[in-house]
Amino acid sequence: MALDDDDNGGALTDASPNPNWFLRARLKTRQLLLLIALDDERNIHRAADVLCMTQPAASKQLKDLEDMLEVKLFERHPRGMEPTLYGETMIRHARMALTSLSAAHDDIVALKHGLSGQVEVGVIMTPAMGLLPRAIARIKLQAPKLRIGVHMESSKVLLDMLQRGRLDFMIGRIVEEESAAGLHYEELTVEPACAVARVGHPLLKEDNLKLADLADQPWILPPPGSVLRHRWELMFRRAALEPPGNCVDTTALLLITALLQQTDSLHVMPVEVARYYASLNVLAILPIELPCHMDAFGIITREGHLMSPAARQLLHEVRLAARDLY
Repeated sequence: MALDDDDNGGALTDASPNPNWFLRARLKTRQLLLLIALDDERNIHRAADVLCMTQPAASKQLKDLEDMLEVKLFERHPRGMEPTLYGETMIRHARMALTSLSAAHDDIVALKHGLSGQVEVGVIMTPAMGLLPRAIARIKLQAPKLRIGVHMESSKVLLDMLQRGRLDFMIGRIVEEESAAGLHYEELTVEPACAVARVGHPLLKEDNLKLADLADQPWILPPPGSVLRHRWELMFRRAALEPPGNCVDTTALLLITALLQQTDSLHVMPVEVARYYASLNVLAILPIELPCHMDAFGIITREGHLMSPAARQLLHEVRLAARDLY
């Protein structure tokens, strides 16, 4: 399928920017697929094999695209090919364009079968425990056949998925300023942390629990280098206390809950997550307010991205649920 029309055209120039340059230049989806294959394989022969093309045909497709853009997209090395800055930009947009076309097909198929389309949303742990389930429950009352894909990962992973067009929107953090390009951030709330332990832990009976009482306890913690671990260590140091050294480092919730139930270890986690597990009687929140919190999280969308009606409706329900919760 060629993305072209009957206009005559050629290479891009800085003097005549055109938002529809791909029509004028007769950009082909085959060239977009080639960019992605080259990015994955880093070799023109293997990329051509993936697309069932000959190597000369693949080379010509790439040369035509580079001539069209008037930039070099890949550096050729003896051991393979490496995308230039221009190449990385085109690869990212090629992935987004093809993902969008694939999503359009999925929506059409879903509508033909009486469904209401599909939404892909990314979420970090805290809003995954309360905010997003509320929003999903609300929208399912209105559109029970709506297909919702939920991806729970770190903000860094989700931001990459969002920028590649694999998510309609996400609920998380913008972790680095440079990763915010082309994104819109709508803050929802800060994320305070608390200390938790097994139900029946001796410290739960303390009337005036202080941070010093927690300094000689065994802990289960996120790994060194993580934001929450850094804030936890800083909390003790600001109180002129040495951070506890008896630690197990893990982020696996199943292991964390098992260790809490079988030992007297403590764990630090976001308050909203802790309340959820406490409501199930899996653990208990210690009676102390920790001077420790994560940065705020919010709704993150791609600027200029036109969401499907279903995605816009789920986003609306997320905002309503956030208004109730926060």
